[in-house]
Amino acid sequence: MHRIGFLLSDGFQLMTLASQCVFECANIVVGDPHYKVDNFSIEGGEVRSSLGVIVGTRSVRGCREVQTWMVTGGTNPLALPATTRELAFLRKEAERARRIAGICTGGFALANAGLLTHRRATTHWAFAREMRKRFPDVLVEEDRIYVVDDFIWTSAGMTAGLDMALAMIERDLGADVARSVARKLVMHQRRSGGQSQHSQMLDLAPKSDRIQNVLNYARSNLGRPLTIEELAERAHLSPRQFSRVFTQETGRSPAKAIEGLRLEAARLMIEQSLHPLNVIAKETGFNDRRHMREAFLRGFGVPPQAVRRNSSGPEPVSA
Repeated sequence: MHRIGFLLSDGFQLMTLASQCVFECANIVVGDPHYKVDNFSIEGGEVRSSLGVIVGTRSVRGCREVQTWMVTGGTNPLALPATTRELAFLRKEAERARRIAGICTGGFALANAGLLTHRRATTHWAFAREMRKRFPDVLVEEDRIYVVDDFIWTSAGMTAGLDMALAMIERDLGADVARSVARKLVMHQRRSGGQSQHSQMLDLAPKSDRIQNVLNYARSNLGRPLTIEELAERAHLSPRQFSRVFTQETGRSPAKAIEGLRLEAARLMIEQSLHPLNVIAKETGFNDRRHMREAFLRGFGVPPQAVRRNSSGPEPVSA
């Protein structure tokens, strides 16, 4: 039996406990209690969530049976600092446990304990920059669903904790069990750790890794023309076969899908950077600013300037 402990502290966010259902479903799928899940806190007893819901917990004192620790996050990690005892506990468990995971902003506790130093990690996108600022030795990948670096796992916000738990099940029990669990929970099992937290393309959900790899390649090379011939070669198919298979698996033509990826990347750059629009158009593969504007009107119904005005970020140096 694999024992999983959720480490809670006052102010934790209830959504971080949702991944417990993933492990419960895994037990149902395999027909055996492979996972045993318990809630813990340093002292034990009642712990109050950010919503005010009270959850009973066991004390971590004398706890030796837990193999996977899931550290829960709060709605604001800056208002939920880990205590000295929590940090000492995490450092000690890092020497013994099979894996330690930070759900959402729970990654801040791992960083405070020194467990993320020189490691790749992610967290909720709204706090990723703060993590990078506070912990410059952490290799923050702010646009990832989850990140695995050796035995340390970290996830983005909210539902990303379910994706991380599903990945753990796949590693423990195999892909077939993970797919069955995903179906029971009506989850998009294709959400791999490398996918974007902000992706509008998750609904493509290709059935094969071949097409998924093409999408990953395209996302990493948006500044290139990305012709059908180039994408087909990545999939080891002829251009005609590739177009047919891609459309069958995603419900969109390659051209529409690539435009969606370009729009997604351009929107994020507009919201999060000071780059002029003509630079963003070039970086994301649009021919020019006018072409990008036309794509924004088709895709979002508003021009790029409207997205920039509505952004909470700083005003650009030039438009």
